Amino acid sequence: MKKKKQIEDVEMNLTDHLTELRKRIIWTLVSFVAFFITGFIFIKDIYQFFVRDLAFDLHVTSPGEIIWIYFSMASIVALIGTLPILSLQIWLFVKPALTPKETKVSLSYIPAIFLLFLAGLTFGYVIFVQLILPFLLSLNDGMFNEIFTVDRYFKFLFRVTIPFAILFEIPIITMFLTSLGVINPVMLVKIRKYAYFVLIIIGTMISPPDFILQLVTAVPLIILYEVSIILSRVVYRKKLKHHREFMEQDFEDDEYGS
Repeated sequence: MKKKKQIEDVEMNLTDHLTELRKRIIWTLVSFVAFFITGFIFIKDIYQFFVRDLAFDLHVTSPGEIIWIYFSMASIVALIGTLPILSLQIWLFVKPALTPKETKVSLSYIPAIFLLFLAGLTFGYVIFVQLILPFLLSLNDGMFNEIFTVDRYFKFLFRVTIPFAILFEIPIITMFLTSLGVINPVMLVKIRKYAYFVLIIIGTMISPPDFILQLVTAVPLIILYEVSIILSRVVYRKKLKHHREFMEQDFEDDEYGS
């Protein structure tokens, strides 16, 4: 009878968790659709923002490219707008399992995730418009007639900016993994040279084959890694401090109990 009740309790807890998870997913999807529709409504303004400083005109070679740019722009708006809501829904889902202090600390991650993502997008866009694009155009030197299509231009733009937006999340990911005990600052220092190598490769993949541009692209990523090590140390020290306090309190309780 007792075993049957335990099984029923487990099934109820699982059902409650699945219901809560479904609710969080629905809120996230509703938010994505709402921002997607908003992007669709303001597509002309968004498009004008991206092309206002271009020294050349963009062309389309098929009606499908027009549909593609609508969906691409709306998807980017939906992604940016939904990111903090997705982070909030994840936080609300795991909140019951957190201590009051962990709840407060983890809540501060949400605006940081959003701001770092925006910072990465902005940095990638500035690098693309101010450095990468002028460099590539300078290679022409009057040899070719330039025809830029909407499809090719924005695919190239997204290929540069979106990786930066993701890579700028490295400090937050590092802090989170450190708090879980998956990584620690000692480990990050040990693998530093390998991390640098990987980041430089990513920089060369994002930027054109020019040493200066690759350096400009790779250096901020390396700085982000160093910032991640510093933040990991802060989180790790706090974690060790809390562990010592817990052990001391547990020892005192055992001592008084005996």
